Order: sequence, then C-alpha cells, then structure tokens
Amino acid sequence: MISLAPQIVAFFRDHLNRQRGASQHTCDSYAYSFRLLLQFASERLSAPPSNMSLEQIDSLLVEDFLVHVETVRGCTPSTRNVRLAAIKSFFRYLEYREPSALEQVRQILAIPFKKTDSRLVSHLNPSETEALLDAPDLRIRSGIRDYAMLHIALSAGLRVSEMIGLLVQDVALQPTPTILIRGKGRRQRVLPLWKTTATALRKWLAVRGETQGPELFVNSKGGNLSRWGFAQILQKHAQSATRRCPSIKKKRISPHVLRHTCALVILQATQDIRKVSLWLGHSSIQTTEIYTRIDPGEKLEAINAITPPKVRNGRFRPSDELIARLKNPSLWGVDQLSSTELKGDRPSNST
Repeated sequence: MISLAPQIVAFFRDHLNRQRGASQHTCDSYAYSFRLLLQFASERLSAPPSNMSLEQIDSLLVEDFLVHVETVRGCTPSTRNVRLAAIKSFFRYLEYREPSALEQVRQILAIPFKKTDSRLVSHLNPSETEALLDAPDLRIRSGIRDYAMLHIALSAGLRVSEMIGLLVQDVALQPTPTILIRGKGRRQRVLPLWKTTATALRKWLAVRGETQGPELFVNSKGGNLSRWGFAQILQKHAQSATRRCPSIKKKRISPHVLRHTCALVILQATQDIRKVSLWLGHSSIQTTEIYTRIDPGEKLEAINAITPPKVRNGRFRPSDELIARLKNPSLWGVDQLSSTELKGDRPSNST
C-alpha cells in the first residue's frame, strides 16, 4: 500500500514549486481541486485523507467525483475539466515515481475531458466602458486607487494575477509612460500607457503613501490586494455604473471582461491579430483568434472583396393546375373546377 499524503506533499513542494516553477495561481488552483477530491473521497471511503492510500483513488472514484462536481456542486463542464487537469497532472507525476501503480495511473489518464461550448467572449461597449470609469469617487483615496486600477485593466488588458502583482518599480512615467508586466508562464512584456492612464497613475502614486509591501495597488490597510478584493471592487463600481448605463446590468462583469474589452479595442484599432496577441501576452496566436469571431470588421472586408454571383431574377410559376389552386385557396369554388379536376369518381348526392 502506498500512502497518499506524502505523494501529494512531494507533488506540490518538489514538482510544482521546484521543478516546474509553477505560479502561485496554478498551485492554488491545483490545491483547491485536491481539497474537493479528498473531501469527496473521505465521505465515500469513511476515512480521513491523511490515512488514505494511493490505491483508493482509482479511476471509478475520480469519475464519480467529476460527476459530483457537475451535478451536486453545479459547476460547468469547463470547471470539471479544470479539476480533471489537476488530477491528471498529479498522476503523470506518479507515472515514473511509482511504477507499481502504472495501470491505475493509465486508467485515470485515459479519462477524457468533456467538450465545452466555444461561446463569444463578453465585453463592454464604449458607453459602458465610460460609465464604469466614471463610477469611482475621485474625492477619496480609495476612489483614486480604483480609478487607476480600472484604467490599467482596460488599457493594458491585464489578468487579475498580473494586476495585483504589479510593483511600484514596474511603472516608468518618464520619458515615455510604460509598465512592466510579469505575465503567465513567467513571460514579461512592456506596454505603453495611454496619457489618461498615466495621469491616473500619477494621482494614485501621489496619495499612495508608505505601505508595507512594494505592490502598486494595496488594500485599505496597506497590505497586498487579493484577486477577490479586486473582483469585489469591480462589482461595486459596476453596480454604480448601471445607474448611468443600464445595459451593464445585463452583463456579468468580471476582471477578465475588462481584458476582453481591451483586446477588441486593440483589434479594431490595428486590424492585426498579432499585435493583440503581443499586447495580451498570449503564448500562441491561436488563443487570440477568438476575438476575430466577435469583431465583424474582417468579415465585412471579406464580403466587400467578393463579387456576389449573379442570380437570374424570376418567380415561381407552377405549371400544374392543382399546385396553382393550392397556392391560391380562394379558387376552390365548385363552379370553378376544371374538367381535369372533375375526372374520376365523385361522391353521389343521393341518399
């Protein structure tokens, strides 16, 4: 029997942190997936997670857990796939570490991901964007901070982890306002700032004051701003913006919606998907192609460039008399029946 707890500890401490150098967001996501899995297994097996063996986490239990995620917890297939990805990563790690569990590992790795709908991403139109930027109260310190954060999110298209990970030293306001972003996969990029965004950052830096950490944006206590804290701030201002722009109420505003909004602005301004990919820090341009499905600009160019085929004008004229009468039911008078329609047996009127 192979003890499960030491394997999970080694996976997070040695494999994810030291060998792969995974980001904190990845580690947190994987840890949450295993918390849910172990809680489910503990109820199913009536045993505490610390006393479980690796052999108990078989493919049947994992499949039942994935069903539990969708049915009981009410998660989407995308979330189900995220939980399965974390589990598969752990068992791929065990594939060469524990050869005796090879068959068990292969059965779990064979569990397929579920297909998901590829929907259009949500974004804000110009009037909604303006209403959101006007929501923070610039008369108070937190309003100046929120205004600068929203400007950065909309102009730079940052992920939440990139936003809360910004440092004061990453901002350069002279000679050309730029910002250094530490993106996903430890890829860094430098982006220029709009003049209005640079002005908003100057105002925030003027009132930021001395804080405990080097982060650019801090909470009310001067500590690190969490991803959930930024999401709550965004929701608060989105609710305020609905009074000026009611259409915002119909949309689910999240930090990633601001990123999608920035991507579409860049795409419409440049008409170059490669520049959008560089701006957002995508590792592959295939990830960026989703925005071309929203923007009708390129499709309109294709329509204008194509010469439509010439179709001969005409009208359907039925040659059959019965079809003609079916097309015009008002002609179904008995006195108007033709000789062709009178052929055949007719019912007798005699009693």
